[in-house]
Amino acid sequence: MPGGRGGGYAQKVAVPAGQLLRVPKGISLVEAAALPEAAATVWSNVFMTGVLKAGETFLMHGGAGGTGTMAIQIAKACGARVVTTVGGPEQAARVRDLGADLAIDHRNEDFAEHGPYDVILDVIGGHYLQRNVRSLALEGRRVVIGLQNGLEGELNLAEFLFKRASVHGTTLRSRPTGQKAAIVAEVQDHVWPLIENGSVQVVIDTPRWRTCCGSGHVATTHPTDYRAPRSRRCPMRPSPRLTGRSPTRPQVASHPP
Repeated sequence: MPGGRGGGYAQKVAVPAGQLLRVPKGISLVEAAALPEAAATVWSNVFMTGVLKAGETFLMHGGAGGTGTMAIQIAKACGARVVTTVGGPEQAARVRDLGADLAIDHRNEDFAEHGPYDVILDVIGGHYLQRNVRSLALEGRRVVIGLQNGLEGELNLAEFLFKRASVHGTTLRSRPTGQKAAIVAEVQDHVWPLIENGSVQVVIDTPRWRTCCGSGHVATTHPTDYRAPRSRRCPMRPSPRLTGRSPTRPQVASHPP
């Protein structure tokens, strides 16, 4: 987890030893750079907080995004039934290819009708609060890690109590150093073997060249070429008018610090 915070373009940075991960066997440095935050987010929230178990049903909102593509694969590899919401048939096909048992187009289907779910990883926030709780199984767990659509929402507390449900709100970057080290250790113990044996694929949309950084920050979008050979995973070249020179090596896209 880069220096305890997001983003950054330095070639070298001092970080606590407990936040370091070795590069998994069989993948490139570009692929490895795409792993830590997504893998740590999924493992800490779905498994350490949500305690997802084999045989349970897991719902991931936004399955075609960076966190979603990682969550689908890890949950499936750990024996869960995986359901995800997406924004269209093309995304639905992609997440099914990654292992999702059911892809729900949120534009014309209600995910609550396909429950109950034992664990929900929610990046949407207030807009889905009541429907998420309604679709939980008995003793279901909803873990909120994003607020893409609403800071507030209404909740039927009677339904919440009857289900003995729980709602957790978490962040990754603001955690104390010791908690981050514990997460990193579990990721290396549990997720890295899945990457090395091929159960979990590294999903990259478009690597950006470091020389493009001066033109502004561009967030990654939904994956478009995630099964492509590695030789096709770096299609972008920086514009000469931006750099005035040829690039020397690729860098994975990063959010601003």
